[in-house]
Amino acid sequence: MSVLGHVPVGDSPHEVVVSEDGKTAFVANYGAQMAGHTLSVIDLEKRIELRRVELLPLMRPHGIQVIGKRVYFSAESNRAFASYDPEADKIDFIMGTGQTASHMIVGNANETRFYTANIASNTITAFEFNSRPPAQNRIFQITVGNQPEAIDLSPDGKEVWIGLNVDKTIQIIDTDQKTVSATIDLGERPYRVRFSPDGKLVIATLTNRNEIAFIDAKSRKEIKRIKTESYPLGVIISKDSKLAYVTAVQNDCVLKIDLTEFKIMQKAVAGAGPDGVALTGI
Repeated sequence: MSVLGHVPVGDSPHEVVVSEDGKTAFVANYGAQMAGHTLSVIDLEKRIELRRVELLPLMRPHGIQVIGKRVYFSAESNRAFASYDPEADKIDFIMGTGQTASHMIVGNANETRFYTANIASNTITAFEFNSRPPAQNRIFQITVGNQPEAIDLSPDGKEVWIGLNVDKTIQIIDTDQKTVSATIDLGERPYRVRFSPDGKLVIATLTNRNEIAFIDAKSRKEIKRIKTESYPLGVIISKDSKLAYVTAVQNDCVLKIDLTEFKIMQKAVAGAGPDGVALTGI
């Protein structure tokens, strides 16, 4: 692996996603002392910022996901989530969570189910739409453990896995029953959790221990845990579920991991303090 280029974006970018055609990246500019309120749209072939989308009055964009032609993101300061239409270059949907610190968001492929992790409310907000937003909907507040942040939705849509910062566990939510069905004790804060596209594996980055945990999604048992040289943060998995890429913040690098052998294969030095990570076919 090697670095091909750098693209300036807004202040304190935390998360990044890539369009389904692999040509465009979207970055949530969260901000530092001053709340961020923009998304950066990046041409990946030319490696330039095409535009910086103004989100005001929405602030602190963080969790971000591309589904179809839309970019969904959380607006933490507003206790809301919203969607951006890149073709029209406009925000076309906003809905409140009614909860505090709605930090991360996940949604299903047909844009009818969304879930936000609300750190300060100890809840997950579940949104069920009849069709793509804005449409008739129902909202559910699911009580979970202390400080939910990491979140991912299983590929079949049946489970939401969340990481609890204080409890140092993963809780699993049954999306039909909207209740916690299981808890996995990791002994450390899971900063991020990520399903493999085939639904068989879940990866948790255990930042404070410099470890990465690999969990069998069906049995909910930990398969393997490996050490890293630095705090592991963001994680993304290849479409064939064979490789993972993890950011390591102290070493300013990205790790490439073989998911058959559960070994670090390569690393590439990135910019300072890498956090979010995404994959493209380019």
